Amino acid sequence: MPATLSTPTLSLEAAKVALAASEAKARALQIPMNIAVVGASTHLLHFSRMDGAKLTSISIAIDKAFTAAGHRAPTSIYKEQVWPGGAAYGIGKSNGGRFMTIAGGVPVRGKDGELLGAVGCSTGTPAQDEEVARAGVEAVERFVREGGGRAKL
Repeated sequence: MPATLSTPTLSLEAAKVALAASEAKARALQIPMNIAVVGASTHLLHFSRMDGAKLTSISIAIDKAFTAAGHRAPTSIYKEQVWPGGAAYGIGKSNGGRFMTIAGGVPVRGKDGELLGAVGCSTGTPAQDEEVARAGVEAVERFVREGGGRAKL
């Protein structure tokens, strides 16, 4: 086994592509959003608080991205499993309370399906948050497929 590993992760440029697409979708929906982009290590790469986005949603957006990257799955998968008696009941208290079980965090995948990071959004309904996050994910995945050249947003 190797002594070190290399893990692909989003660049700042790719994070900016995701953020621009998410902001465009939020504007189209007329919902100001807090938008966070993290790398594969779950650490914040880029963040935007659109004018009018809820102040209390700043950390929620960051934590949605953290959760989606850390668990390599959209935060929406927990909807039915976090109720009392559910398979994931109590998981929201893990990771210092940062684990988000509300839709709006979506992982970003590379050409070969490897995790590169995630986008997390918050201020709208969970479905709106996920729609805005998915717009960013789709844009950055196109950017990656095109070899890092400017994605068409």
